[in-house]
Amino acid sequence: MNPFAMNPLPDASSPLIRKLEELLSKYQMLQASLSDPAFLGNAQKMIAASRESGSLQNLARVYQTYKDCLKQVAELRDLSLSSDKEMSELAELELPEKEAEASKLIEEIKDELIAAEDNKVDSFFLELRAGTGGEEAALFCRDLFEMYRKYCESRGFRFEVSDLSDAERGGFKEVIINVKGDGAYRHLQYEGGGHRVQRVPETESQGRIHTSAATVAVLPELADVKIDINPKDVEEFGCRGGGPGGQNVNKVETGWYIKHKPTGLSFKMTEHKSQTQNKERAWALLRSTLHAAEQAKQHAAQMGARKAMMGSGDRSQRIRTYNFPQNRCTDHRLGGEGGGEKNFNLEAVMNGQMEELIDALFEMDKRQRLEAL
Repeated sequence: MNPFAMNPLPDASSPLIRKLEELLSKYQMLQASLSDPAFLGNAQKMIAASRESGSLQNLARVYQTYKDCLKQVAELRDLSLSSDKEMSELAELELPEKEAEASKLIEEIKDELIAAEDNKVDSFFLELRAGTGGEEAALFCRDLFEMYRKYCESRGFRFEVSDLSDAERGGFKEVIINVKGDGAYRHLQYEGGGHRVQRVPETESQGRIHTSAATVAVLPELADVKIDINPKDVEEFGCRGGGPGGQNVNKVETGWYIKHKPTGLSFKMTEHKSQTQNKERAWALLRSTLHAAEQAKQHAAQMGARKAMMGSGDRSQRIRTYNFPQNRCTDHRLGGEGGGEKNFNLEAVMNGQMEELIDALFEMDKRQRLEAL
């Protein structure tokens, strides 16, 4: 029996195929423009088109292979109805294998469709803040930082601390990290939300389990973000750096502080030795945050039924619980069609081995995005 018989191939009128045809047409237009001498004279347009074309290249290739495979399926179906008995029998033998190939290709296409959208973001900010729980929350914030650092290092992603606010006992009140790398955003976009920890704190003498929290926001840094910010709405000035860095720390104003008065958003950048670079990064983070807020408003109207709120950075949403006594990491967005949750090995997750967790989130997000088509 054909294992793919229960999953019929989408017809030409399906939203998925219409979307793929639209993207294939766009890719072909971009390829044509990159060969146009008049277009090549505009470096900015050429770079943008080349980047977009590259993000669609693999999707276009797989979809074209699928279309070729579909033609062969149609030919075999016609031959199976032939009056030539030998030809008909041969076609019937080959048809299940070719249909299975087409079904595998359409699943690969679904993955590529999502990847093409996510891979447009090659740089983003991870913003971690200690929530309720005092020093234990700050220690948990530090543990989350280490979890993400280990994961990014294992994947070869660039992981740079943009700003850090220490707490007592080695915890972090707040830390902002800039993450870069192919596929980095695709893997970590689901981390936005409330993270809860259940464990016996270092300061607890009675051995009682406490519950603390931290929040994570995921903010894409898009090169083409166009946010109009009135200079009168911004307060900014140089500030001294903090943390390790030699004799100049806390003596030379290499950092930059920026505050957007209408929203109350404020950022301090001390990552670079150059104040100019810190100023640029502070403005980039402000634009990214305002852009994410505007996107959230637009998405709320379109995706109100999307309960998972993946990647939204909504801090009122508890997305995950880290239960140390039971060595259990529970993601509350997973658990199948009926809702619920799914558990993962906590020790592995805290050591940066997040692949199983992230793959499960990606599959759920893929299903929801394709349904939204």
